[in-house]
Amino acid sequence: MQNPELSIVIPVFNEDESLHELSDWISRVMKAHGYSFEVLFVDDGSTDNSWMKIQEISATNPSFKGLKFNRNYGKSAALQTAFRASLGEVVITMDADLQDSADEIPALYEMIRKEGYQLVSGWKKKRNDPITKTIPSRFFNFVTRKISGIHIHDFNCGLKAYDRSVVKNISVYGEMHRYIPLIAKWAGFTKIGERVVQHNERKYGYSKFGFERFARGFLDLLTITFVGRFAMRPMHFFGTLGTLSFLAGFIFTIKILWDKIDSVYFSQIPLKRDVTQQPLFFLALVALVIGVQLFVTGFLAELITRQSLSRKNYLVIDKVGIDELPASSTMRIVAGTHT
Repeated sequence: MQNPELSIVIPVFNEDESLHELSDWISRVMKAHGYSFEVLFVDDGSTDNSWMKIQEISATNPSFKGLKFNRNYGKSAALQTAFRASLGEVVITMDADLQDSADEIPALYEMIRKEGYQLVSGWKKKRNDPITKTIPSRFFNFVTRKISGIHIHDFNCGLKAYDRSVVKNISVYGEMHRYIPLIAKWAGFTKIGERVVQHNERKYGYSKFGFERFARGFLDLLTITFVGRFAMRPMHFFGTLGTLSFLAGFIFTIKILWDKIDSVYFSQIPLKRDVTQQPLFFLALVALVIGVQLFVTGFLAELITRQSLSRKNYLVIDKVGIDELPASSTMRIVAGTHT
């Protein structure tokens, strides 16, 4: 069976009011352009009727499929799980709250298939959000742009398009969904583009993200920057710091020994304090110990990177419209007849 042209990935968390409307909207767009497609809903531990709505949608249209988590793992887990299960040549991600426009999908698809981009990020140039979200978001995107070197305006936009090779060769975890362009860049996918997209006002419910996401976002940015640079060569980081620390301690030690020798054999002026009573002695000792510890840390990190890293299992308790899970998938089915 030929793979569909499009996989549309939609994380869902308590969005039952919008799912039927969103599904109808996507169906109209796909029919108008004649695309073969699949839609993968990932119910991220919803406590409302979202899963029931997904089952209803899948029952009437087999192109709409679903996966259900046993609890709320977060958007990164939902995306990673759907990426592993997706079959499309191009993968589109969008939010379930109707703020992302399904009418943007064809243009994003064309940028991947015809213009040669590997990843295209939406840019909500005109946002229909309160100022408490827009101002921090602009600052966050500015800092991310400067640190990452990727010149796009809206890293956190949920509407993105990917070539299949990208989603099958990156891992998204924790809160790293904001930095998928950076993760893709570190994986060697550098043809990254941007497109201005429509941003609608929220029609149902309320935002599931609070102000704390910006604080976590900057910490995640530091993490992904470090991991991207040094994940495969940790000794370059720890070894450099260890060398500097050990060298400083060694120089301090030479200084202390020289002062002692000079006082005994040359100037014959006794030191005012014993060697072990000098602050410089303890500074040298600490620097030497830290240097050795950093070297050991670097060696251990190098050993760890040579081992095959097992990905976290996100516990899927039900599915609909999906018969087989790929062998490389990290998902486990534990409910019903699927084991």
